[in-house]
Amino acid sequence: MAFRQALQLAACGLAGGSAAVLFSAVAVGKPRAGGDAEPRPAEPPAWAGGARPGPGVWDPNWDRREPLSLINVRKRNVESGEEELASKLDHYKAKATRHIFLIRHSQYHVDGSLEKDRTLTPLGREQAELTGLRLASLGLKFNKIVHSSMTRAIETTDIISRHLPGVCKVSTDLLREGAPIEPNPPVSHWKPEAVQYYEDGARIEAAFRNYIHRADARQEEDSYEIFICHANVIRYIVCRAMQFPPEGWLRLSLNNGS
Repeated sequence: MAFRQALQLAACGLAGGSAAVLFSAVAVGKPRAGGDAEPRPAEPPAWAGGARPGPGVWDPNWDRREPLSLINVRKRNVESGEEELASKLDHYKAKATRHIFLIRHSQYHVDGSLEKDRTLTPLGREQAELTGLRLASLGLKFNKIVHSSMTRAIETTDIISRHLPGVCKVSTDLLREGAPIEPNPPVSHWKPEAVQYYEDGARIEAAFRNYIHRADARQEEDSYEIFICHANVIRYIVCRAMQFPPEGWLRLSLNNGS
């Protein structure tokens, strides 16, 4: 099934004034004096997308829910043949679309010594109010709000949810901020230790696999789900969902409240 038929991603340009904006930041290997190109960066870890098809080739089984991959063809009845296969394919095929809204938390006090002290600023609270109003104005029946368990995401969620009465809220540690994968090209002002990529990367990849997938075949109606978390997490998820190189996540920019 085509990606757009099963899942739609939206990084909302609400209060912050922009969606996830892609900008050009391409690292080109320059030949050395001896004729050798610059050494290529290390390959991303296996969990960051696994074996990739060739450049520009879409993987239809990106979420491991492609109908054909769910059928044990070895057990297929030879006599019923193609008719049975068509029936099973239809059984596992997604009938509905999941609409995913990815929203970054609002502006917060970055100088807090502890995570719990990094609360929203007055501007951040205003951003969350505007985002909540914008979501409410869409007139959609939202199914749930899933949010990071960090203070700034919780406070953003609480303000937004006032404008969406009756929508359940779910907190998760999987969406906490972190270092998903070593970025390419690298930046000089942000260099986490290797252990942080090792710990955060697998968790953020787990968040992608757990939350970003096509609708279950049993889902009959389209769903609208809001995810409120952090810039690094959202940028990585967008790269994975669009099958862009995940190490390119830092090439995206996302404002607070967007």
